[in-house]
Parts: sequence; C-alpha cells; structure tokens
Amino acid sequence: MNRPHARNSLGKVFVNELFSALEQLRFDEKVRVVVFKSEVKGVFCAGADLKERAKMDDAEVGHFVKMLRNLMDEIAALPVPTIAAIDGYALGGGLELALACDLRVAASSAKMGLIETTRGLLPGAGGTQRLPRCVGIGLAKELIFTGRQVDGQEAASMGLVNHTVPQNSEGDAAYRRALTLAKEILPQAPFAVKMGKLAINRGMEVDIASGMAIEGMCYAQNIPTRDRQEGMAAFREKRPPQFIGK
Repeated sequence: MNRPHARNSLGKVFVNELFSALEQLRFDEKVRVVVFKSEVKGVFCAGADLKERAKMDDAEVGHFVKMLRNLMDEIAALPVPTIAAIDGYALGGGLELALACDLRVAASSAKMGLIETTRGLLPGAGGTQRLPRCVGIGLAKELIFTGRQVDGQEAASMGLVNHTVPQNSEGDAAYRRALTLAKEILPQAPFAVKMGKLAINRGMEVDIASGMAIEGMCYAQNIPTRDRQEGMAAFREKRPPQFIGK
C-alpha cells in the first residue's frame, strides 16, 4: 500500500485499486501466499479517509461502508494464506483490513486499535465480528468500547497478532518476519493448504458437527490430488516432497 499523502487511508480510488489487485490475485495460480505491507514508513493503514467521508451524505456513507465490508470479505476469501505486516499504525479500517488476513505480524512499536467510537462511529468493515475471534468477546468489547490503541507487544499477548518483532532502522521488521513466515508456508502442498484454510473459515461459521462435515468434504477433495500421492511417496522414500499444486 502506497498512499503517503493520506497515510494509506481507505478512499474510494484506493479501495477500487485494492479490489482490482484482489481480482488478479484470486485467479493467479502461481500465487501461494499474499503479504499486505505498507510502503509508507510508520503506518500500515490509518483507516477510512475521513476527509473524503465528511463530504458524503448519509446514503453515500452507508454505501461506502458496505463497499469496505465487501473489500474485507474479499481479502478473507482469497484462497491462499494472507499475512498482514504491520510496521506502523493500523487504526480503524486499517486494523479491520489486518483482521481480514489469516495471519498478522507486528513490529513492537506498531499501534493498533479500532478507534471508531472516538470519532462517533463504530467498526463497520467486519471488526465487530473478526476481533472477538482473535481476542475473545470480553476483550473485544473493551477495545471497541474504549477505542484503545495497543502496541505490538500488547497485541501479541492478547492474541491479536501471531508474532511481534523489534522494529529495525529500516522500519520494515514486521514485513521481514512476514516474509519468513510466508517462506515456511511455501514448501507445503498448495491444494492442501487451500483446503485447510477453507475448512477453518467455513467451519468457524457453523456448529462443530457441521464444521466436521465441512472438514470431511475438504479432505475428500484432497484425496485424489497428485500432491497427496507425492507426499506419501516422499515419506516412503525418505526424501523431501516436490509438490506441484495438482
């Protein structure tokens, strides 16, 4: 993300650019992991573009917030794992974007918060639903009700991020850690990873019995793959598997 004059805030043009990028990523079979990072030092995403929002009437605000919610849903629905590299401020819609990713890595100096209530708003791009799944209902309510900001260390302790790292002089420590994490995913069977993500995401939406049924359906799709056969052959032959995503 590279909108320096507006601290990567989510304006109409920027949001449409993100939609276009997601469309390309979704159908590119060469893509194995997606990392969301900022080219703007000290900020991941400052949230919605409130200067632009101030010029909208009520109907336009409702339509735009729905667009933001759809954007986060599109990020969450990408078939491959997604990682948010939070090297600076991730506030409001910026944190909601990170929450839409599968994994989050933050610099210890990063600042995160759903600060909407401090602006007379409430999280409208999925934050009220995704934050409780990370930190639990009670803590999610506290963070949303107070609009509190937390740093990377606090975020890790509450389960908001997977990893926190000390910031470096270049200001990209979280991105570097995210790349390391992505490289741990790359050797694994692509189709199995996709089915694992699908089973988790869909299973979280239903009761455990239905979730087990979803897992079974995902597993059944993986059984006839060449990668599963390769994994079994590599195990027998005591060699690293060579997965092709088929």
